[in-house]
Amino acid sequence: MLKGSQTWIFDSRPEILSTGVTGGPFEAAGNLAGDFDILHDDLWMGEETYEKAHSLLIEKAVDTALKKGGVTGKDIQFFLAGDLINQITPTSFAARKAEIPYFGLFGACSTSMEGLALSAFILNYGGAEYILTGASSHNAAVEKQFRYPTEYGGQKPPTAQWTATGAGVALLQKNSGLGTLPYITSATIGKVIDMGLTDPFNMGGAMAPAAVDTISAHFSDTGRDPSYYDLIVTGDLAKVGNSAAYELLSNKGLKIEKGQFRDCGMMLFKEDQPVQAGASGAGCSAIVLYGHLLNELKKGTYRRILAVATGALLSPLTFQQGETIPCIAHAVSIEMDGRQ
Repeated sequence: MLKGSQTWIFDSRPEILSTGVTGGPFEAAGNLAGDFDILHDDLWMGEETYEKAHSLLIEKAVDTALKKGGVTGKDIQFFLAGDLINQITPTSFAARKAEIPYFGLFGACSTSMEGLALSAFILNYGGAEYILTGASSHNAAVEKQFRYPTEYGGQKPPTAQWTATGAGVALLQKNSGLGTLPYITSATIGKVIDMGLTDPFNMGGAMAPAAVDTISAHFSDTGRDPSYYDLIVTGDLAKVGNSAAYELLSNKGLKIEKGQFRDCGMMLFKEDQPVQAGASGAGCSAIVLYGHLLNELKKGTYRRILAVATGALLSPLTFQQGETIPCIAHAVSIEMDGRQ
């Protein structure tokens, strides 16, 4: 049901049955390597192009999620996913192989939670038995499209972020009633927020206000206090955006403990990896959530997580035309132990 103006409450509590998480060589050297199902030791992954390697990441993540969930593609009603490449071709080509009815999504780096929110909505109202959803990115493919080919070796400022190479896919089902799987309780759909920033090397700063707007709307709509959650995690604001968002939330009177407010873009890589402000990319929040954070949820480290994926809705063309950067964020609450 709709609560407030932007939030869906999922009374049937759809479950995350299984996940598939793939990554590249930088992720293999990062903080969360142990939470991946498959890691590749080079960016080509045996393919002729980076874009084909990108599709391979998605294909392997889908195959892994299905295998771990004990189902086949024929059991799945819908596949909701997307990426950052023009016309989301890596995801569409992967969907071609999967042969599952497909919704291609584009929310930039917010795509992971856009897909999770829509999947939970469909399941909540009996529109499917099983749904696959996910998001992905490939460092070399994305950098080539939005900035410069990595072979160019262009210098980047400290505010820039490193596009994650990886795909995170989740297999959702109706609630089994067993109480042994993570389930989705709500989703807050964000508005497009544009504060007039134009710098493509400061995505965190551009996206922070959108994250704050959606988080504020979530607590306003639900009537909850931030203390309800053990963790409020943003998608890929990284160091610059995380600091800005925390300050803006504090100015709004939302009391969130610093350790409670984290960012996937700051969790993925180690401090000594040359990633400037941290990680980014549509795959960033997907691989951190569907890998590391769900594992921690199952271990009992967390019981309630609010995952807020942020996206910058620009294109290479709009940047060249001098347009500002409109941004968006979608939030999904995931719980494990059934506390009311």
